[in-house]
Amino acid sequence: MAQHIAQKLRLTAALLGTVARKDLAAAFRGVNPKTAFDLGRADKWLQGRAQPRELSVYDDWSKLLKLEQPGAWIAESDLPGFTAAICARHGVERAELERRAGAHFETASGHEERILGLALAGTYACYSHALSPYYRGRLIRGSLSIEAGPGAHGLTAAYREVLPTGQLQVGGLVSPAKRGLYAFLKETGGDAHFFLCLFPHSRPGSVLGGYMVGGAIIGPEPQPSLTRILIVRLRDPAPEAWGGYLPPDASIARDLASLGVAIEQPEMVDRQLAQFLVGDSKDGGASQIPPAEFRSILDVFDRHWLRHSG
Repeated sequence: MAQHIAQKLRLTAALLGTVARKDLAAAFRGVNPKTAFDLGRADKWLQGRAQPRELSVYDDWSKLLKLEQPGAWIAESDLPGFTAAICARHGVERAELERRAGAHFETASGHEERILGLALAGTYACYSHALSPYYRGRLIRGSLSIEAGPGAHGLTAAYREVLPTGQLQVGGLVSPAKRGLYAFLKETGGDAHFFLCLFPHSRPGSVLGGYMVGGAIIGPEPQPSLTRILIVRLRDPAPEAWGGYLPPDASIARDLASLGVAIEQPEMVDRQLAQFLVGDSKDGGASQIPPAEFRSILDVFDRHWLRHSG
């Protein structure tokens, strides 16, 4: 039975001097061009959330490390035994290899977080339900920009709405995590606060979605509020005057087209987006978005983005 796969892969990467996961995958392809080791699954293997099921992966692993033991031994060996074997085979001190493995994992994690930051950076058009009781049932448009700064977690966001009372601008840090993307935004010189709780980012990153939590800005009294929000990536920033409340019965698809995002079958997409923005728990439970519902929208925008890239 396979055990300690994540730690063994990190030791292997440290021994080979590979930083990125794609380099580790390339090393496996070097011993077997048809290897079952691939980037998508390696991500879960390195995080300890899964392990290779194909014995061929372990056989390729044994060839990669030039071990006399078969692949099954790599899967079943305890961690000290595995470490001792590869150190002896390659003439490396155990303490040095373990030190390199720890440093390698931190470097690789930081490298991937920086890549994620660059992938998220850009400008977006946002659609959510108005929090103000005076505009009950109306959609409001907002502009979001995400910038990557120095360091692994140097992501900042700025969100803007055009309101009848003037522009509202809030900003703050963005925190990517395994199970979500989070941002806590507050107004400089004011008391407006918003919290974004979104689905995790996925490539190519054409759309984000989830919940926005905050207080109604225009209303007779403070009112904690929760709304779904859809965040669509733009190729060019929206005009400064763009935003505010969407006219009743207006088309989100047509509004996006005015910003350069012309989606095929706009009527169908409008129905899909309306359902996403309105739909919430109908059984009295927690307000949670079914992943399949968001993924169907993700598929539409990803396909459009990829068709018009390059």
